[in-house]
Amino acid sequence: MSYLPPHAYLDQRQIPYEKATFSPETAKGAANVARALGYRERQMIKTLIFETAASEKILVMVGGDQNIISGNLKKAVGSRNIQLAQPEIVLETTGYVIGSIPPFGWQPENFRVFLDAALMAEPVLGVGAGVWGNEILMTPENLIRASNAQVVNLTERH
Repeated sequence: MSYLPPHAYLDQRQIPYEKATFSPETAKGAANVARALGYRERQMIKTLIFETAASEKILVMVGGDQNIISGNLKKAVGSRNIQLAQPEIVLETTGYVIGSIPPFGWQPENFRVFLDAALMAEPVLGVGAGVWGNEILMTPENLIRASNAQVVNLTERH
């Protein structure tokens, strides 16, 4: 099993996690990772990079079966002009290609990270380890510690 930079990041901070692997032949997507590892789709996290009109990049985490409500995201970020970052911007920003972006270990100071509040009810969440076929499993609380995420409602209408 590979030892990757996100594992080193977590170990240095003494944040508990488990490594999991699945076949690199698995089709991309949180639903496929969930099936491969025997979890519910909600538990496998989509790590998305957005860009604001002011060129600020932000990281947003939602469950594999969830869709972000645009208004909720705009309110959380404090910007009305926000869009999903292009793949080349994601790579330039994170150092990772879309599909297995770890939500910690690469961000500069003051990089904003948001986690959907609905995920706090899950016993364990899975995030990419930077290399397709490698997943990091951890509690929502430890994910917040690792990523410095703000917990906000991104997926439920009021």
